[in-house]
Amino acid sequence: MSAPPVVDLPIEDERLAQDVANGLAAVEKLLRSSVESEDAFVTEASKHLIEAGGKRFRTLMVLLAAQFGDPSAPGVVPGAVVIELTHLGSLYHDDVMDEARVRRGSPSANARWDNTVAILTGDYLFAQASDLLADLGPELIRIQAQTFSRLVQGQIRETVGPRAGDDPIAHYIHVLADKTGSLIAAAGRFGALLSGAAADVEERLSRACEAIGVAWQLGDDLLDVASSSRQSGKTPGTDLREGIRTLPVLYVLSGDPESRLAELLAGPVAEEDLDEALTLLRAHPAMERARADLEAWVDRARADINGLPDIPARTAFLTLCDYVVERSG
Repeated sequence: MSAPPVVDLPIEDERLAQDVANGLAAVEKLLRSSVESEDAFVTEASKHLIEAGGKRFRTLMVLLAAQFGDPSAPGVVPGAVVIELTHLGSLYHDDVMDEARVRRGSPSANARWDNTVAILTGDYLFAQASDLLADLGPELIRIQAQTFSRLVQGQIRETVGPRAGDDPIAHYIHVLADKTGSLIAAAGRFGALLSGAAADVEERLSRACEAIGVAWQLGDDLLDVASSSRQSGKTPGTDLREGIRTLPVLYVLSGDPESRLAELLAGPVAEEDLDEALTLLRAHPAMERARADLEAWVDRARADINGLPDIPARTAFLTLCDYVVERSG
């Protein structure tokens, strides 16, 4: 009998599944203790998103990557916590910029308290990540700094938008690679480095994880249009309502600019027009073009993964690639 799913990923090898489950438990314990403060309010605000749940997807990447070296090496769990704290800190800031009211089914920190508390809590999580990172060595500190730089640049590019003469589709993919792919790439690199995996394995894992991150985000673009509320857990057309130009929307606007659909997608879609916009977009070739892009990114990941040593973790990464495609519909 196969092991139970871990972070939505069925891991067939029982020993690997147990290793990952143990690793996730250790990460969760350190994650919670690392945000403890003498100030009870700081602790409460810092644990707000931790206790709201989440798939710990980036943690999984660290733990699977560590299988290509010594997964029990002492730096693996702290490294995974650094990645998770960085991700969580960025969510506090994202919710302020997006004026989000809900995160992971609970009120966002900015909704529960205010923007200032949310921003400062995110900063506190970044500081706690840096404290852990200081014990992991200068190479890991450098990788984290480069990753953080990409995260911020990606957010700036998204906020400013493409400049005159820029290809909006290339700009959008660049934003996804920086905002989402870079931290997932760092997760793979952390796992490889901290476990003592070979240098070529580290490079392959970093590239593959970044490609998986971009593909995952493109899958979210497709799900926002194609899925039902029951399938995705959120109301279809959320991005359309907010006027977010995801990849299918960009393909419509660039290839079919005079159509009724392009007229609807030019800005935030009004509630009374949403059903029409979703119906037209679901039937538009832009959806298949976006799906083909997703599959191309997954193929890039598979190419690097197939060059890794043939161990159960490689199979798990390939299974993850299949899952990223399947979840997009």
